Amino acid sequence: MKKILPIALAVFALAGCAGYRWTSPVPSDMRTVTVPTFRNESDLVELGAVATRQVLREFQREGTFKIASADDAAIEVQGVIKSASVGRIYFKREMSMRAYEQRLVVSADVSFVDRRNGKVIVNNRRYVAETTCFSDTDIATARRDASGRAAEDLARQIVDDVTSCRWDGAKAKEAVK
Repeated sequence: MKKILPIALAVFALAGCAGYRWTSPVPSDMRTVTVPTFRNESDLVELGAVATRQVLREFQREGTFKIASADDAAIEVQGVIKSASVGRIYFKREMSMRAYEQRLVVSADVSFVDRRNGKVIVNNRRYVAETTCFSDTDIATARRDASGRAAEDLARQIVDDVTSCRWDGAKAKEAVK
């Protein structure tokens, strides 16, 4: 009986992992991606290019997808930076009530397109990222640094969605939100 109990416990423990996959659910023929420069409709200069760079970096870091040219990619990630708003959080009296800490909120609409047949897999999903920045003297530099951090957050969200889609053959279904 003492030998059977540990074996039974191990079997029950492993049974809970029956639905887990050690490999990516993305079919191998769909593992190439291209990311054209995001269109920037916000007032923050270069935010579209920064967001595109961060999305490419996140795809490389995650490792499921290979970055490819537009002609060779199976998936295209299209993005539009819709807004970037700055709100004041904290003021310093000794700085003539100038905003010291600010919150940057960036929103983007992103679509995933199957380049092989032109079908839209995910259409204009809204992503929102936010961060804070401190500005003692140089507000422009603080906001530029904050825009990079917000773009990193957007990139993580976007790549997580692409990799977590439920793939049925050549079609992807949106992951449960």
